[in-house]
Amino acid sequence: MPREPKETSTATSPVSITSADVARLAGVSRATVSFVLNDTPGHRVSEGTRTRVLDAARQLGYVPHAAARSLRAGRSNLVLMPASISAIGRLVSDWVDDLHSELDRHGYTAVLHAGRFTDPLDAARAWAELRPAAVVALDGDRFTAQAAELLGRAGVRGLLAFAAGPVPGVHTIGFDHAAIGATAAEHLIARGRTRIGVVLPRERGLGTLAGPRLAGAESVAARHMATVTPLELAYTRESATALARSWPGLGLDSVFAYNDEYAALLLHAFQAEGIAVPDEVAIVGSDDLVLSALQRPALTTVRLDLPSPARVAAALHELIETGGTPPLPAMEAVLIHRETS
Repeated sequence: MPREPKETSTATSPVSITSADVARLAGVSRATVSFVLNDTPGHRVSEGTRTRVLDAARQLGYVPHAAARSLRAGRSNLVLMPASISAIGRLVSDWVDDLHSELDRHGYTAVLHAGRFTDPLDAARAWAELRPAAVVALDGDRFTAQAAELLGRAGVRGLLAFAAGPVPGVHTIGFDHAAIGATAAEHLIARGRTRIGVVLPRERGLGTLAGPRLAGAESVAARHMATVTPLELAYTRESATALARSWPGLGLDSVFAYNDEYAALLLHAFQAEGIAVPDEVAIVGSDDLVLSALQRPALTTVRLDLPSPARVAAALHELIETGGTPPLPAMEAVLIHRETS
């Protein structure tokens, strides 16, 4: 029998396009390509030449190598933002989106880093490997002076953190999660509620934020004739239903539900079980999301007033350029009273 012809692979590895290819197509030197694509200051290139280079780069699909560009420039334009994805709620994610846009206006590229590290020094080493121009820690309470020193030695010029207290070597913006829980508890106690449940989300990454909020509520209750009971809750209908069904036996008259999303979940679970809100249980959320005002009854919530993304981006740019910047205002927790309390 005749042998079957062997199959041969015609697939080839894609050819990497280089600046030399762009230079040949545009009819210019590689140095000119570099001046144009990196917008190098101090090098004048005619508009016609610039157009030819940009057209050639688009035609070939050429993308500059970020690491090589950083080596030539002596610095990176990367702003690293370490954060657990699960910990970034809707409020913070919208704020972060705006911050990305503001950083882009200053010529920086912002990148979220979702790695989880138990040791702050291990985290700092992982961030330093990327050689960013700056690190913006949204969960800055885990930042340490040793981590800041390591990043500084790696050439990271801007260190900014949202944290409850100052961190040596880091430009800190006050963000005390305990103040959020305290604000919610003060409001509930002022409304005559003395047996307060505080939701602790089961979702991974939220414990570092929920713990201080619980502690803030407990600190307020300790100064009054009030009690605080931690309540574990997963962000599922089944978990909320189970908590609502057990509610009559808990002896609680109110709940601070961590944020507006958990508050809305609980509100609907209570209503499904025939538990009247706010008559039998008062509810307070946090973040003042759009959905909080749309609930029926409308959710009482804690609004988090943060410095604008434009101010933070400008401060970070100044840190990178000069090594210092004036202090920015701390986050302020503001109670928005609606119908659930």
